[in-house]
Amino acid sequence: MKEEIACGLPDFGQPFSWAIRAGGVLYTTHGPVTPEGKILQAGIGEQAALTLANLVRAVEAAGGTAESVVQATVYILDIADMAPVDEAWRRVFAPPWPNRATLIVAGLVAPGMRIEVQATAALG
Repeated sequence: MKEEIACGLPDFGQPFSWAIRAGGVLYTTHGPVTPEGKILQAGIGEQAALTLANLVRAVEAAGGTAESVVQATVYILDIADMAPVDEAWRRVFAPPWPNRATLIVAGLVAPGMRIEVQATAALG
């Protein structure tokens, strides 16, 4: 059975949940969304930091920690954004690193959005 995890992010009225727990696993996707529901209009470093903070917030709301994240897919708009994303990643995660794929995409859902991260966390 799946359970929605409330993680303090705004409801956009769209048919998705920020985080779902099922069978001891958390499934969650995040971008640079502020608590007010706006996309942070800033550089990729700041957007990556907020995106990862939102991810950790969801994992913690489900009873885990950043160390619980086992796999992630990162979507960015420009290969040049990879270095700042790696910097933000190193501030949040430690070895052994979550398994990660990074895709360079033509666009994301909201204007000004430069990063989105989909992640899976093992909650024990």
